[in-house]
Amino acid sequence: MSLLNFRKAAPAPDTTAPTPEMEALLQGYSIEVMPRTAQKVDDFRALLPQGTRVYIAHIEGTPIDDMVATAARLRAEGFDPMPHFPARIIRDVATLEDWIARYRGEADITQALLLAGGVDKPHGDFHSSMQLMETGLFDKAGVTRLHVAGHPEGNRDIDPDGGDAMVSEALRWKQDFANRSDAQMALATQFLFEAETAITWADRLKAEGITLPIHLGIAGPAKLQTLIKFAIACGVGKSLSVLQKRAKDVTKLLLPFEPGEIMGDLAAHKAANPDSLIEAIHFFPLGGIKTNAKWAIANGGASTVPANPDADI
Repeated sequence: MSLLNFRKAAPAPDTTAPTPEMEALLQGYSIEVMPRTAQKVDDFRALLPQGTRVYIAHIEGTPIDDMVATAARLRAEGFDPMPHFPARIIRDVATLEDWIARYRGEADITQALLLAGGVDKPHGDFHSSMQLMETGLFDKAGVTRLHVAGHPEGNRDIDPDGGDAMVSEALRWKQDFANRSDAQMALATQFLFEAETAITWADRLKAEGITLPIHLGIAGPAKLQTLIKFAIACGVGKSLSVLQKRAKDVTKLLLPFEPGEIMGDLAAHKAANPDSLIEAIHFFPLGGIKTNAKWAIANGGASTVPANPDADI
């Protein structure tokens, strides 16, 4: 007789039941796609609430034509596209002006995420998001909402010594820009896995006079191995230990990781501290946008439920 007949049933996935606090935090969440992943979705209206902000990641080598086409499609389907502008792959002012004009003309974008970009050597004149803002081209074109990077766990590309002196200096500049401009600004962060890290960071920023709201990056449901791979590649810091600890538990190793625990902790904190800088959640759908969207809906993250959240993509 096979020993397989005596195997214990796999434990249920690690989930946290939705609460009114979690539903409140999930209202207005955003999610991220790339042109090549967007192509796999037949209709975003089957997955996301109408009006959802959808960031479009611009990876080095992605043609601007594909980026603009994705933004135009999302707009046509009733969503609010927010394309990335990675400074280090934009060659010059003329290129930047052309990109903005195309996004405005073909997809009616009024918002953008400005980043340095994950490229070691700049392709041209720009190396930071601050330089992009200083051109004045976004304001001139009517792009009124600008999100910039926030780093709850630091960023070794900016501060190689593991500190945060340069990150803090850049953040103060961005706060000053918000103070002296009409731009609606917010900090969009890399994903992390520990609520305490995010809360401590947000409290520290507020104490230092930063008022920019935080749109906190959270990884959507995915295989544990997938999350660990992306976390290492993206430079996730201290909170990576949450995944490493889980990986040591063989009963959980093969189960999908879901963000219920961190979301529950963040929601409870936000409910108790409504003036926290943590304003919204931004999902990185590392396990697939359909999986992420269904999790968000199940946990209250939809003001209107999509027509068919179980649609195949």
